[in-house]
Amino acid sequence: MNNIKPAVAGSTITRDLRELDTQTDNIYESIVIMAKRANQISNNVKEELHQKLSEFASSNDNLEEVFENREQIEISKHYERLPKASLVAIQEFLEGKVYYRNPAKEQ
Repeated sequence: MNNIKPAVAGSTITRDLRELDTQTDNIYESIVIMAKRANQISNNVKEELHQKLSEFASSNDNLEEVFENREQIEISKHYERLPKASLVAIQEFLEGKVYYRNPAKEQ
């Protein structure tokens, strides 16, 4: 379904700030990189969810179909249980899986 690993912590944990700036030597740059990656993940998950839920959209919804669509409810619950995009982005950054570049440093 989605490429998010369950190895990501389910809730926020305390992080050592010294670990976050080892790749960039600048904590603020690291945070910006992780924030941009979190936005990418969030947008991808949102787009995927909307695509799956659009299969259920119909022009003539009646009240019974809205309340009885179990598959749609299960899809929504699955996406609600996924780890937050920010937690996934932090984990990916710490594991060195995020590609980034700073054009100002390249010049």
